[in-house]
Amino acid sequence: MGELPLAAVDRIIRKAGGARVSEEAAAALADVLEEYGIKIGQQATELAKHANRKTVTGADIKLAMKTLR
Repeated sequence: MGELPLAAVDRIIRKAGGARVSEEAAAALADVLEEYGIKIGQQATELAKHANRKTVTGADIKLAMKTLR
């Protein structure tokens, strides 16, 4: 996939308490985040379509997250 910058993912891991982060760890988390993000985006798009909208809103994203848990 490779859409998320590894430096940003590295910072996320460090914010979570990781003192040192391997490139492999950052790449693995980036893959997981991208997969989950795509699922959320798809669900949010369906919610917007159901509401007869073309625009996906922040509320759609939040509701999609709740339904995918």
